Amino acid sequence: MFDEIQFEKINRLPKYLFAEINELKMRLRRDGCDIIDFSMGNPDASTPKPIIDKLCETAKKPKTHGYSASKGIYKLRLAMSNWYKRKYNVDLDPDTEVVATMGSKEGYVHLVQAITNPGDVAIVPDPTYPIHSQAFVLAGGSVEKMQLIFDEKTFAVDEERFFHDLRESLDNNVPQAKFLVVNFPHNPTTATVTPDFYVKLVALAKEKRFYIISDIAYADITFDGYKTPSIMAVEGAKDVAVEAYTLSKSYNMAGWRVGFIVGNKKLIAALQSIKSWLDYGMFTPVQVAATVALDEHGYIPDEQIIPRYQKRRDVMIDAFTNAGWPLEKPNASMFIWAKIPEIAREMGSLEFAKQLLLEADVAVSPGLGFGIHGDQYVRIALIENEKRIRQAAKNIKKFLKKLEEEKKNG
Repeated sequence: MFDEIQFEKINRLPKYLFAEINELKMRLRRDGCDIIDFSMGNPDASTPKPIIDKLCETAKKPKTHGYSASKGIYKLRLAMSNWYKRKYNVDLDPDTEVVATMGSKEGYVHLVQAITNPGDVAIVPDPTYPIHSQAFVLAGGSVEKMQLIFDEKTFAVDEERFFHDLRESLDNNVPQAKFLVVNFPHNPTTATVTPDFYVKLVALAKEKRFYIISDIAYADITFDGYKTPSIMAVEGAKDVAVEAYTLSKSYNMAGWRVGFIVGNKKLIAALQSIKSWLDYGMFTPVQVAATVALDEHGYIPDEQIIPRYQKRRDVMIDAFTNAGWPLEKPNASMFIWAKIPEIAREMGSLEFAKQLLLEADVAVSPGLGFGIHGDQYVRIALIENEKRIRQAAKNIKKFLKKLEEEKKNG
């Protein structure tokens, strides 16, 4: 009887491809394999000590142990406002234009739940971080995928093509899309945009009447002189846009779950309202410590975190290329978007990722998990040290040679 009951919302979700890689990875580890894991964007370094010290100090105060504010304590929202002022010269009202969330992912999903009506359409570039599209599915909306075109050497988005395709999608679909999701530096491709991109995007949103949800989770992790622009720095952006930011990557605070949504007052009010029904906010000591991160250590990424990722990027590109797998150099994020070696490309990304695990003890994320336009690629996270990266390259070299021999013989 109960087997006949269906959960239609869950049935609308696609198969989670990364689960296959995770299950295989866990099985190999149980069998004693030393897996070099590049599959998840989970920072491997510790959170800076001053942030940890403030957490411990605050947690010892009994008055911090009760319920907190669902939209975040005022000082944390003010710290986020100050961060935008320092980094982008943007003024934000901490009461009406900022919400502190349990990581940017939770904030994004709850925002989409709050603002999506049944049948609303969102345009999401493909490939994409999965929740960017699936949040709308869970909220009863529909998703229009739009291929993200970028230069495969520089990872610069083809902005002219982007706006051509976006206008075409807006003009040719009924109903017209109500939302557009953008995420630059992009996960998974690492693609980047110029400040002028957002100027044009805000103007188009006002012309065509749609909202923009921007995700800048990797804003601080940039290399070789590139600086991440923010849509909030564009005049009039608050009329049509919100933006998500997180401390997970910039401060090695992934497990702390601290993020923010800022911008348009109407959308922020909707998020504040739904959060007031669903949660009581983060543990207060975590919020106080996050305030310290933003106010007193706002430039830690430049001094400590960015050099680590840049060094790993450079070592990986050199080692993997010498092993027979040429990689291109991104100028942002903590990933490399790697085209599958030509000899293995016909496998597709899921099978290639499985074989890489089985034959080389190396875990990566299959590009297909991010969308159909990612199937010739895998995403490699820069979360292992240089020694482990070089060992992975040695393993991969043997694997690719084995493939070559098999191809010759047969």
